[in-house]
Parts: sequence; structure tokens; C-alpha cells
Amino acid sequence: MTESAYELSATVRAEIERWRAKFPEGRQRSAVIAALHAVQHEDGYLSPEAMQAVAACLELPPIQVFEVAAFYSMFETRPVGRHSISVCTNISCMLCGGDEILEHVKRKLGIEPGQSTPDGKFYLKQEFECLAACNNAPMMMVDHVYHENLTPERVDEILDSLE
Repeated sequence: MTESAYELSATVRAEIERWRAKFPEGRQRSAVIAALHAVQHEDGYLSPEAMQAVAACLELPPIQVFEVAAFYSMFETRPVGRHSISVCTNISCMLCGGDEILEHVKRKLGIEPGQSTPDGKFYLKQEFECLAACNNAPMMMVDHVYHENLTPERVDEILDSLE
């Protein structure tokens, strides 16, 4: 593993150690997802240097951390907007207007899924298969907070309230 100038913050390191302690000795790989969440929450995305630091902290080969980051769609491996938006377009949401909500968000922000706004404020994630809130469709998740029973007007209120 190559050394990098990146260092995990004390907060992230404590979070990683808290998760590592939940698993038996030699099973620290089980803490990778939580460790990556902690880094992404602080940095906004997972840089190669940050992932190497996670691997060093957990005493794992870097490839084991990189594989997890590449596999799960919840992780961003490039800089993205500060506020992450996911609009559900699965069957329940689609039947209740999810496609229209997605189109509204795209028009309002002037971006397509997978893009960030030029000011770096918003990132519209690729379409999600399901966000598990079918009973209150249509819905979107903004920064890991669910917003359900959406209308275009409610979407505007939510997005306009963000700093």
C-alpha cells in the first residue's frame, strides 16, 4: 500500500473503531461499509486516498475497500454536489407520479441524473430502483432524509430550503 498525505479525522477514526469493535477479531472487513459512510459523510465523496486510509485503519488490503466502494451505489467516488438527491421511479412511485417528480427535479436544477449543479449545491443521483417507501409514493431522498407523498410544489419547498 502506498502512503498518502490523507489522514482520517479523529471523528471518522472513532466511528471506524466503534464499528470495528462490534465484530470478532479478524473480521474487521465487516466494518468497511460503516467506515466508508463515515468518510463520505465528512468529505462528500470517497477519494482513492481516503479509501487507502480506511484500508490502513482496518488493516485490510486496499482492494477490499475499493471493491465495496465500487459495488454499492450509495458511495460516490468522485466529487459531487453537497446535497444528494435520489428520486424513486420504481413501480409504486412511477404509478403515483415518480417519473413526473424526476422530470420536475431535472428541470428545476437543470441537470440530468449523475450530474451536479454548476454551483456544486445539488447532485442528482442515477435513478434508484426502490427506496423502500412504497406506501407513501412518490418519494425522494435528500441527504438520506426521506420525503414522501411528493408534489412538484413540495419538491420546490424542500429544495429551496436547503443551504
